[in-house]
Amino acid sequence: MESGASCCQKHKERSEKEYKDLQNRLSRIEGQIRGIKGMVEKDAYCTDILIQVAAVNAALNSFNKVLLANHIRTCVARDIREGKEETIDELVATLQKLMK
Repeated sequence: MESGASCCQKHKERSEKEYKDLQNRLSRIEGQIRGIKGMVEKDAYCTDILIQVAAVNAALNSFNKVLLANHIRTCVARDIREGKEETIDELVATLQKLMK
């Protein structure tokens, strides 16, 4: 996972509001996952589980959209202002991975 290694070398300072929003979204998703696990353990009907999985996928997509928008508004905009054109290539590569 070469791309993961380069990602981990960079850090971002998040505002308290952004941090809390992301944490709240992840906590809700975590709860949904636990709910799905419980449904499997209780032999819930397949369709009911699939609908909950779709809800988790939608929540994860929403999380990605928020995180990506914040990234573009802060990190990408800053790097472009500083003349770091390689950030555009990084953003394009990230978008390509997200659209698989």
